[in-house]
Formats: sequence, structure tokens, C-alpha cells
Amino acid sequence: MKLRRQKTSQSLQVVGDNRQFHVRRPYVIPILGLLLGLAIVGAAILTNGSSPTFRPSSSHVVFLFDNGKQETLDTKATTVGDLVNKLPLNLIPQDVVEPSRDTPIFDDNFRINIYRARPVTIVDGNTRTVTLTAQKSARQVAEDAGLKINSEDIATFAQGNLAENVIGEQVIVARATPVTLNLYGSQVPTYTQAKTVHDFLQEKHIKLENGETVAPVIKTPITPGMLIFVLAKGTQVITKTNIVPAPVQSVADSSLSFGTTAVRQTGQAGKKVDTYLITDQNGKQVAQKLIQEVVVQDPVAQIVAVGTTIDIDSAKVKVMAAAGISAGDYQYVDYIVSRESGWCPTKLQGQVGYCPASPPDSMPSYLGYGLGQATPGGKMASAGSDWETNPVTQLKWATGYADGRYGSWGAAYNHWVANHNW
Repeated sequence: MKLRRQKTSQSLQVVGDNRQFHVRRPYVIPILGLLLGLAIVGAAILTNGSSPTFRPSSSHVVFLFDNGKQETLDTKATTVGDLVNKLPLNLIPQDVVEPSRDTPIFDDNFRINIYRARPVTIVDGNTRTVTLTAQKSARQVAEDAGLKINSEDIATFAQGNLAENVIGEQVIVARATPVTLNLYGSQVPTYTQAKTVHDFLQEKHIKLENGETVAPVIKTPITPGMLIFVLAKGTQVITKTNIVPAPVQSVADSSLSFGTTAVRQTGQAGKKVDTYLITDQNGKQVAQKLIQEVVVQDPVAQIVAVGTTIDIDSAKVKVMAAAGISAGDYQYVDYIVSRESGWCPTKLQGQVGYCPASPPDSMPSYLGYGLGQATPGGKMASAGSDWETNPVTQLKWATGYADGRYGSWGAAYNHWVANHNW
């Protein structure tokens, strides 16, 4: 593994002592440089025709950010874990690597973040716990330290002070008060940040209607273990406890490469009690109506960071441009092609870990071939006779396929993310 080195062109040297000639004719060297440049460009055009130079490689450029410090690596590692394990990073279990270690490295300019653990003091009432953590969520810091955090509890970051004998960063845990809600005769344990019964009813979105009453009275302060009754006048009700799925919040993050994700906070499902009004007639149930939904345990959102940085190798950009692909679609094409073939125009489905120098002698109709793994590969002949080796021709066909089947490269990308194929 080594840092990628940029190639430098060899400088021309003038043989002999022509110093006086140069002084008299200062325009000679610029003219020679211009003629030499034209000759090189002409040779490239004659050699490659209309196709840009393209040399697939099994190695990838990775940008490693260790606590914000960037290092550029050239690696053949196939996953984030493979690369991290080979580097002398001296990681400890509390350090965080994003994206996760099992994330594949498919393309160049791939970004990996390492967040080093730092000491944080967790203040939970009269209890203080010092932990090493790299987490960015205060709730996650407390949970990783072994604290049981209910969904109604609130955890926030704060700066320590000498008056509290806390130096550095701290997490303050504001515990919710445990109470028991008796909802139409059904006992429901819950927690609350409310200070009075009135605030509790508002927090749980409980409305007193049709002669319903609450006990104790709404001005009563909340105390631990309090029993709060919500009663209906002359009605028959049933209650059902249901799960409230944890919502998923996605946040754009420019520190991650496009197409990668990292879970910043683990979600937690909540619970709700649904109350139904039952209407009986002659001893038989004839109607059931939902009259109340009470969330007794709030769900905790799962926070997912979504990479937004688009940094594609210039050789790939030239190939996509030559194929007539819009610049706005480059990230979608790069994502799909990197995962289908690793940008190898001569790869037959099933060939892993290398890029063949030439097409196979035979191509079974049931195997994919080329940059987009067209199945069978021969269908790409509609885009040009050089479809077996020319990446531009293959991408022209792939664009028609993406537009025809999905409507656009962006829609094809969404399908690939959801189904891992296209």
C-alpha cells in the first residue's frame, strides 16, 4: 500500500552549448515545445481514435480522514475493514470507523472517516460516569456506557465546569418520571417529562371529551410512581397495545462518499395504546370505533448519514463524456458500473478480482459482460461493432438500457440501491 504518485513528464534537454543562439533567438524553445505537444496529441488521436485512454485497475484511491487529517492511499483492499486492518492506526474498540468495516470499496476517491474516542463525563442525576467514546449522539454515548435510556429520557451534550468538578465534555441525562396511566381501566406503565397532570395529558395527546374525567386533578404535580386515571362515563371500551416503528432520519454528509451511509444513532421502536369504543346490541358487538391513540413510549429516530461527495476519477469522466452521458448522471453511472464490473470492459460475469486483458473466447448467453454486465453481452452490438472492448460503446448501450427500462440513470440507481441489480 503506497501513496499514489503523479507522473511527471520528462523535460527536454538541449545538447551542446547553444547559449548564444538562445539569446539571439528566444522564440525557438517555445516553438519547439508547441510542435512537440502537437505531435504527442496527434499520436494519441491516431492510436485511440475517438475513445479516451482507459486502463481499469484492481486498486483504488482512498481518502482516509483520521480525526480530520487526510491521507491519500492506493489500495487493493476490497472492504473498509480489509484496509483498516492493514494500516498502523492503533485503533481501540471505542473508536468509530465510517462507513462500517463490511462496506465494499468499489470505486476510486472513496472516503473513510475515523473518529477517535475522547473522554466524556456522563451526569445522570447524582451519578457520574467517565467513558471513552467517539459517538456524535449524546443518547448513543450514554447507551454505549451501559446506561439504560428510556425513549422519554433526554440526553444532551454540555461543557463541564470546575464548579461541578467536571472538566471537558459531558453528557447530561434528564430522566423522565415513571408513572402508571390507567386508561379506561387498562394499566399502562409509562414515563413523562411533564411537571403536572395537565402537562402529562398534553404530552400524551389525551383529550377529555364526552364526559371523560381525570384523577387526580389537572393541577396536581407529577411524582414518581403516580397513578393517573382517565375515565369514560357510561361507555364500554377495549384497548390494544401496538408497536410504533422507529422513524428513519437521513442527513446529508459531505464527509462520506456518494452512495455510502453510516448509522449515527440507533433507532428504537415505541409503543402506543389504541382505545376502541364498543357498541353492543342484544349482547352482540355491532360496531367498533377508534376513539383514542396514546403513545406511551416514544420511538427513537434512527439517524443515518448519507454521503454526498462526488469525486470521480478523471479517466472515468472522459469515458462517460465521450459516451454522451450528462454530467448530472456521472455519480449514478459510476455507482452502478463500479459495483457491476469494477469498470472493466472485458469482464465476464463470475470473474472476480481482476480485469482480463481481452474478451473471452466464448460468451454464454446467460452470463453478463462488460461495464454494465449486459446479458447477453452481444446485445451491445446495437451500439457499435467494437462493443467487446470499447468502454464508450458499452456505456452508450447502457444509457439506452437505463432510459428504456427505468426512465433515467437516476431511476436506475434507485433500483440498484433497493435491489442490488439493474
